[in-house]
Amino acid sequence: MFLAIHTENKEYMSKKEKGNWIWVLFCSLIVVAGVIGFWLYRSGFETEKPVYIYIDTDDNIDSISMKIDRDCKASNMRVFHLFAGVLNLKDRIHTGKYVVNKEMTMLQLVRNIRNHHEEPINLIVPSARTMNDMAGKLARQLMVDSASIAEYLNNTDKITELGYTKESLPGLFIPNTYEVYWDMSIDKMMERMKIEHERFWNEERMRKLDEVSKYAGEKMTKEKVITLASIVDSETANNAEKPIIAALYMNRMRKPMALQSDPTVIYAVGDFSIKRVTHEHLKANSPYNTYKNMGLPPGPIRVPSIAGIDAVLNHDNNDYIYMCAKEDFSGTHNYAVSYGEHLQNAACYIRALNERGIR
Repeated sequence: MFLAIHTENKEYMSKKEKGNWIWVLFCSLIVVAGVIGFWLYRSGFETEKPVYIYIDTDDNIDSISMKIDRDCKASNMRVFHLFAGVLNLKDRIHTGKYVVNKEMTMLQLVRNIRNHHEEPINLIVPSARTMNDMAGKLARQLMVDSASIAEYLNNTDKITELGYTKESLPGLFIPNTYEVYWDMSIDKMMERMKIEHERFWNEERMRKLDEVSKYAGEKMTKEKVITLASIVDSETANNAEKPIIAALYMNRMRKPMALQSDPTVIYAVGDFSIKRVTHEHLKANSPYNTYKNMGLPPGPIRVPSIAGIDAVLNHDNNDYIYMCAKEDFSGTHNYAVSYGEHLQNAACYIRALNERGIR
């Protein structure tokens, strides 16, 4: 009897100890798994400031891994490859600009790339001289290359679809800063530019066209305002002067007189390095030469600034007919009502050019 009880107790204790060991092992595995999971989840980056990874159409897992390892101070790149494999990133790579910071985990980065959760950029649209200049300046900020943008901006069919001509196209762009995505297509970019153009020409600006028309003595459309603004911008970088110059040119239009704008001659010649317009330059046979042709040229001679456009819409009210750069080379001008006074101003400026050896 005693032996039977003793045997039963021994078997009971053996089962209990075995159960305890299984429980301990189970808990240990949970702890280990938790530690490993926490380590995997928290594996991230040691960079002090946000770093941006740019992924383009040529990138693959290896090149992305190299960029992260090189720029982001990753704590463990093996974790990147682990999550990239589990989430099948190689088949779900999306182009774009992706942020990496100290608070981010490797898992979050992989998910962002996989789900195309990219960071926007601030695209600066400049007041460029030519469409080729515009293409180059935009390409330095976007994934698309300058040759592709230039080809688009010189494509007659594409321009026509936008509702513009090659001559009027510079007027589509409104120089400003816009939030976009780095990997946006050319078509999307141009659609955005058209939306921003329409937004800029709101009811208030459109209402001012009637008043500008009365001052100029002819119907001033927004296209004409943009063209005149491009001339005003080319004459001065001083925003305070722009309404004065805008009025001066409209005074000439009302007379009527040829605009005789040196920047239009430079545009017609196509040499923007010219510092001194000569009589030879004035012979340029071009519709943009406002010494030889009456009225405004067929389109803007550059992408005008917002300040330039608003200077035309909110022009000064003066009697000036002539202007000449100041002899102090400050970038500002002397204005005149009479031709005699203008000749005196011009003589001072020519003397200053000669003294500096500017040809």
